[in-house]
Amino acid sequence: MLRFHTAGVSRDRRSWHPVSVMPDSSGSVPPRHASSPTSDETLRPQVPAADQTLRILTFLARQRGPVPARTIATSLGLARSSLYHLLATLEEHQFVVHLPEERRWGLGISAFELAGGYARQEPLARLGRPVLADLVDRGHESAHLAVMHGRDVLYIVEERAAHRPALVTDVGVRLPAHLTATGRAMLAALPREQVRALFPDAGAFADRTGRGPRRPGELRDLLREARARGFAVEDGEVTLGLRSIGTVVRDHTGWPAAAIALTWPADTERDAAEMASLTASAARELERRIGRSRG
Repeated sequence: MLRFHTAGVSRDRRSWHPVSVMPDSSGSVPPRHASSPTSDETLRPQVPAADQTLRILTFLARQRGPVPARTIATSLGLARSSLYHLLATLEEHQFVVHLPEERRWGLGISAFELAGGYARQEPLARLGRPVLADLVDRGHESAHLAVMHGRDVLYIVEERAAHRPALVTDVGVRLPAHLTATGRAMLAALPREQVRALFPDAGAFADRTGRGPRRPGELRDLLREARARGFAVEDGEVTLGLRSIGTVVRDHTGWPAAAIALTWPADTERDAAEMASLTASAARELERRIGRSRG
């Protein structure tokens, strides 16, 4: 890539190949026996180039926009020369895109296609289904898993408890997020600016039963309470006579990926704290399954 003036890069990209980023093993240090690696060796990636490539993509995915190459190199502790070669290969396969006028790098169309493939395989629903089945076994009430879809929530898993009334939260159903426990749990975890963009005025608020927030200020109060408690509630705002408690499920970046809720008849005596503890435990298990690290 001529714009970097990097040694070893050919002017003809078709004949160019990335340099190796494997450690140089041609020194004078004698090789160690394969059966007795040091602690440093056991932590060292077996394929450094692959490790560095995946770290670059992960780093770019967590940024708000394209970033300069020096930012990537500094943040990941990579040599600039190795970074340019890796970026060039990623660009060739359209996993990253270079913006020459801005001197920045961002994710490319192939990265987007990977995300689409992830969605098509429905891993969140597949991973969540056994978690919700266990939640129903422990809570003896119906449970559901939902994701945000604009101003709505979209239900992707429902587990019905025995001898419990039918719910409107069938798989594929969309409901106004500000009325549901799952929606409120996710909205409470979103940046306040994002919530304001979704619900800018009274015209953004749908109604089902005559209950629930009808203005941005009322929604802000509900979300403030949900953040303070660590879970969201709704009482008859989706269906009269039913109550729900929901807990957010965050991904590895801390973003609300989904929410889990339990729903039960309002005339059934239930300890709200116990129900919230059950949904929180299920949310933590699903976070673990989707790869969120808890340090």
